[in-house]
Amino acid sequence: MFQVTNKQFHDLVNEALLTLPKEHVENLNNVAIIVEDIPSAEQRETLKLRGDQTLLGLYEGVPLSKRQGLQKTLPDKITLFKIPIQSMVNNLKELKEEIRHTLWHEIAHYYGLDHPAIKSLEE
Repeated sequence: MFQVTNKQFHDLVNEALLTLPKEHVENLNNVAIIVEDIPSAEQRETLKLRGDQTLLGLYEGVPLSKRQGLQKTLPDKITLFKIPIQSMVNNLKELKEEIRHTLWHEIAHYYGLDHPAIKSLEE
């Protein structure tokens, strides 16, 4: 497992945002992007994750495609989970790629894409 400090990880998240398609990043509205070490017990329970399953990122909110004029006061939230992401990589280059991929995946959920649609875009 390749590890970096919390500050370095946050810097890599910010760097990844700069490499994603500009129109998708600029159109994020009222979305908090945060970093946590691991998913909370509540998040794991909500997603019905088994003990052997992990989570790299999570979008929590109402996707744009489902809002239909819905007014919200709380921001949507994209969380990247530092320890599971680091456990997937062996070096800085792989870490940058995994952060970028996970961030893009969660942003796609914000826009209303499901896993099959995201996968088709990645192929």
